[in-house]
Amino acid sequence: MAKEIKPLTWQLDIKNSFDGKILGIDDDFVLFDNIKVLPAFAHPFRSDVTTFIICTKGITRGKIGLYSYETKAPCMITLLADEILQHEFVSDDFEGLFIVMSKRMTDNLLPDIQERLPLAISVRQNPFMPLNDEDLNLLKTYYFMLKKVVEMTENIHRKDIVQHLMIAFYYHSNSWLHKVPQKESISTKQNESVEQFLELTEKHFKTERQVKFYADKINLTPKYLSQIVKADTGKTANDWIDDYVILEAKALLKSSKLTIQQISDELNFADQSVFGKYFKRKVGLSPKEYRSK
Repeated sequence: MAKEIKPLTWQLDIKNSFDGKILGIDDDFVLFDNIKVLPAFAHPFRSDVTTFIICTKGITRGKIGLYSYETKAPCMITLLADEILQHEFVSDDFEGLFIVMSKRMTDNLLPDIQERLPLAISVRQNPFMPLNDEDLNLLKTYYFMLKKVVEMTENIHRKDIVQHLMIAFYYHSNSWLHKVPQKESISTKQNESVEQFLELTEKHFKTERQVKFYADKINLTPKYLSQIVKADTGKTANDWIDDYVILEAKALLKSSKLTIQQISDELNFADQSVFGKYFKRKVGLSPKEYRSK
C-alpha cells in the first residue's frame, strides 16, 4: 500500500478559526488578517505551505523543528513548507497579516533552484526578521496591493499579477535577510563537525538511529563525536537523534491520518510494537494515548 502523509489541512483549519471572508486563488494562495489562527496548533504539525506573517502587534513563542523561538512585533515571520512547527504561546493582543502559498505556487515563483536554495538557507538561519516602521509600512503596502488584486475576480490575469507581486515581495525580504547579522562563524574543526552531525541527523533520522552512521560520515569515532556534540550543545548525539524521531512521530500522530502501523513503517521501526515501546519510553504515553490527548 502506498504511503500517504497528509500534513496540515490548512484551509479547513483557517476556516474553522475565522467567521469572516478569506481571500484566495484556488488552493494556491490565501490572504487573511487579524485572526487567531496560531493558538489552534498547540501540538507539533508539519506545514504543507509557505507562510509569511507580517506581525503588527503582540508576541509569539514556539518551536521550528527542535529550535525554540520568540518573536515580538513589528517583525516578519517566514515559515517554509515541510517544517515541523509548534505554536506554544500567542499574546492576546497579537495581530498580523498572513500570506499563505502552496508549495506548487512557491516553486513556480522561483523555478530556478539556484534562487530557491539561498532563500531557504537564509530563512532557516533567520526565520524572524525585526522591522522598523519604514519596513513594516512597505510590507503592509505589498499585502494590501495583493489583497486588492485577489479581489479583482473578473480579471483573468490576477494570478499572474499576484505572482509578480510576490516575486517583488521575495526580493525585498531577501535583501533584508542578508543585512541581518549572521550567527558567529564557525571557527574550529570541532564545531564544524557538530554542525555536520546536526545537518546529517535532520536528513537521515528516519532511517539511521545509530551514532556510528553519523560518525563514519564525518570520519570520527562514535565516542569522540558524542563527546563534542555533548560539549557543544548540552545534549548527547543519541538525544538529538531521538528528539528528531519523536518530533516527527508526534507531528504524524497529530496532523496526519496515517495509522500507527503506517507511522511505524514511515519511521523504519521493525514493527508497531517496537515503535510503541520506543515512543512510550521517550514521551511517557503510548502513540495511541498521545494521538487522543
